[in-house]
Amino acid sequence: MKPFFAATAAAALAACAASPAQADPQDAFFAALGDHCGKAYAGRLVSDQQADAAMRDKAMIVHFRSCTPDRIEIPFHIEGLAEDGGWDRSRTWIITRTDAGLRLKHDHRHADGSKDETTMYGGDTAAPGTATRQEFPVDAESIALFKRTGSRASMTNVWAIETSDSGYVYELRREGRLFRVAFDYDRPVSPPPAPWGWPE
Repeated sequence: MKPFFAATAAAALAACAASPAQADPQDAFFAALGDHCGKAYAGRLVSDQQADAAMRDKAMIVHFRSCTPDRIEIPFHIEGLAEDGGWDRSRTWIITRTDAGLRLKHDHRHADGSKDETTMYGGDTAAPGTATRQEFPVDAESIALFKRTGSRASMTNVWAIETSDSGYVYELRREGRLFRVAFDYDRPVSPPPAPWGWPE
């Protein structure tokens, strides 16, 4: 090998060795959520559709309640929407690792702890996403559930979760529909009680 090409090849190899492997965006995203485990934050509705009028101006809390290397449970609490006028603690977002990426499911329960007819719906990531945003198109299991329960409008749902230095966002969208709530990491609050049906 000529000296010039030998030197060039050596430099290229050295550069490769010195450059750290690019972090997987889903690993980085999952780790960023896990950094908040045990903490709770205040939030609000930031979308503006009539379908969500009952939530407008209501206090909201997100709680990073339980974390393992493969699963994060995130209850979502809304003030004033329970039948007795108290906090609605019916919803828990569950993010898990799969062999193919990340999965989002929604655990939905009643105040007595029983499971709602429409529960454990969601989807899997279909793209790498970024370290700050992951999208979850509706999966086949959830489409079948929505058909069975008469929620056909939800059969094209795409959910998204964002986490950045400023806060956490949950989003639902489909044609003609946008629901988005945001929680500020600079507004920590005391962890709320367990969501309905979950042990304290």
